[in-house]
Amino acid sequence: MLHQIDGLILDMDGVLWRGSDPMPGLFNLFETIQQRQLRCVLATNNSTVTRDQYVEKLTGMGVQLRPDQVLTSSDVTAEYLSTVASPGTPVYVIGEVGLSDTLRSYGFRLTPAGAAFVIVGLDRRFTYKKMETAMSLILAGAQLIGTNADATLPTPSGPKPGAGALLSAIATATGTSPLILGKPEPPVFHHALAHLGTAPERTVMVGDRLDTDVLGGNRAGVKTVLVLSGVTSQADLAHSPIRPTWVLEDIRHLAAILESGTEIPGTP
Repeated sequence: MLHQIDGLILDMDGVLWRGSDPMPGLFNLFETIQQRQLRCVLATNNSTVTRDQYVEKLTGMGVQLRPDQVLTSSDVTAEYLSTVASPGTPVYVIGEVGLSDTLRSYGFRLTPAGAAFVIVGLDRRFTYKKMETAMSLILAGAQLIGTNADATLPTPSGPKPGAGALLSAIATATGTSPLILGKPEPPVFHHALAHLGTAPERTVMVGDRLDTDVLGGNRAGVKTVLVLSGVTSQADLAHSPIRPTWVLEDIRHLAAILESGTEIPGTP
């Protein structure tokens, strides 16, 4: 039952806010989480923003969280690199400030000179020259790593190319298969569960995307809630083989269930 849980993994865009606007019920959700003494971590495939920037955004919306309660695909990437490479290792980054700053904070040198890894996130200043540099490094032996494989990025004006589109171009040019670290792949869920300290069967992933949030949560053995406030519609759900445990309209419905202890049926 949804109200009998210990921890929440929350996606952000399309769940907690849309662009710069908080979703209705945002403050009440976190108030309910605190009252129920539930553990929570926010997990996103967005590599362009740092943990501290997310904390600042939430503070502006009236929600207080610690930086260690935010997990971005940049954090997961840096954590992974720290297990396979020593500080000072040169890496070539195609991405924005969130990814670059996070990798620097772990001691990696951001340079194409002798780079052992090519790290690809969303880069809205992506150029042919950057792809050419990445290709040369990969053909010389560097490993290709993607922060996530999202083909599109939701924006107020409609979908735009995501990090996965850039990653796919480089993978095609080099004939290599990248290592993907963001949702729906296991690393981000392993990190989230380790932070929460909760059992998978008593943890819920709440997201608005079937192919990342729900699929990844299902694979990780956690319960999944699809909210219809983001990119996925009822029609999308009807035609998808990916099935969440529960479907809710938005976080207002989630907060009400957590607060009241109401039992809801699973998704058929």
